[in-house]
Amino acid sequence: MAVEKLLLAAPRGYCAGVDRAVQTVERALELYGAPVYVRKEIVHNKHVVAQLRDRGAVFVDELSGEIPEGAITVFSAHGVSPMVHADAEKRGLRTIDATCPLVTKVHREAIKFASEGYTIVLIGHAGHEEVEGTMGEAPDRIVLVETEADVDALEVEDPERLAYISQTTLSVDETRNIINRLRERFPAITGPRTDDICYATTNRQSAVKQMAEQCDLVLVIGSKNSSNSVRLVQVAQEHGAASYLIDNAAELDEAWLEGVRVVGISSGASAPEELVGALVQRFRDHGVEDVSEFEVMREDVRFMLPKAIRQAMSAAEV
Repeated sequence: MAVEKLLLAAPRGYCAGVDRAVQTVERALELYGAPVYVRKEIVHNKHVVAQLRDRGAVFVDELSGEIPEGAITVFSAHGVSPMVHADAEKRGLRTIDATCPLVTKVHREAIKFASEGYTIVLIGHAGHEEVEGTMGEAPDRIVLVETEADVDALEVEDPERLAYISQTTLSVDETRNIINRLRERFPAITGPRTDDICYATTNRQSAVKQMAEQCDLVLVIGSKNSSNSVRLVQVAQEHGAASYLIDNAAELDEAWLEGVRVVGISSGASAPEELVGALVQRFRDHGVEDVSEFEVMREDVRFMLPKAIRQAMSAAEV
């Protein structure tokens, strides 16, 4: 192994929304005991889901038929549509909503724009849980675009009553280009007061962007279905480094390291830090001693746990 130096992107790994969602399932298991049902993966990370499954969380694709009446049910960080909430209520489920507050913000924007009679352009990836949940807020008013080409092909009822919102985990640069194209085609378009792409996605991309310029190779720890992790690989590649997405240290292919002197490491917003530690250790075991943090900014965002969990914890203390 010719690698001489490791750079660790900072910030990386868990964001406040993921931390809150994972803690929500952990606290629910402590308070109510297993099983605790979770609709979809609580966050998009294989390792985290497997650990929670071992502790008694049961992950299901849909509520119908898979969850017994009255069971404790957690909604994932990606959010759900009003239809899912209504279905849960109809089936008497005791729900705990672990939707990231920054995703909830986008849902509120969709509701507001729809109530004001706008057609809403949602920038996002078809089939992603966050997109499905957001579109469910106003299905007859929202159209999805994924690319600038989609914008070029877009036909809307009234170009004067048009608004845009976006998924929280997209490429910052790509989304900016799509918004610019929307503004060119539809000068009257309006948008949210503040960016929908969340702080963690933006910060992790910014760190990788700057770090990649000093690296021959960038390894991103994250699962294949993690949108923000996939974006980090793209960002590294766009800024001059070879880059691969791996779930853990065991997936490192030694062939990637040929002729590589400096390796950068980052991790998606749903990847726990222990996975980074194991990857760093693998390099240390091969004699790499120069390991340093590449810090671009500090994050100090924290979100309160869902109200249902906070109330149950207070009651348990009495």
